[in-house]
Amino acid sequence: MAIRSYKNILPTLGANVYIDESAAVIGDVVLGDDVSVWPMCSVRGDVNGIRIGARTNIQDGTVIHVTHRYKDLPQGHAVHIGADVTVGHKVIIHGCTIESRCLIGMGSLILDGAILRRGVFLGAGSLVAEGKELEGGYLWMGRPAKKIRELTAQESAWFDYSAVHYVQLKNDYLNK
Repeated sequence: MAIRSYKNILPTLGANVYIDESAAVIGDVVLGDDVSVWPMCSVRGDVNGIRIGARTNIQDGTVIHVTHRYKDLPQGHAVHIGADVTVGHKVIIHGCTIESRCLIGMGSLILDGAILRRGVFLGAGSLVAEGKELEGGYLWMGRPAKKIRELTAQESAWFDYSAVHYVQLKNDYLNK
């Protein structure tokens, strides 16, 4: 089953959410309207919360997890992902914040306490280290991720295009 409770906490789904039957969405997870979670994804809100904003798409093989609360980190690290975010295939998102209108390239890794500000374009295979903050409006790439250059108008338009495309695609799946 794609949606499971943990300690009697069941994920909360907005309107018209699509979760592939091979994905797992567990525990303290809130998905906004028109979110899509594609095959083989794990969204595991067992020891802290996960919040994903409207029209965000989580593509195949992505893992989203959190850090539990403990003495030296009383809040732990939850995951907050804004609206209109595209998360490419096989990304690992752990205990971080991704603001709205970002694109996370395939195979990237974002670690605890990292913050990606609105409008970050993170190139495929990048590593965002713990606690690192990425400024919006730029292409970031590498291991560790470095600011490469300012985004072009075409790249900035891709945030909205990708979000709308994935809303239409998940609607096709919902309306089989």
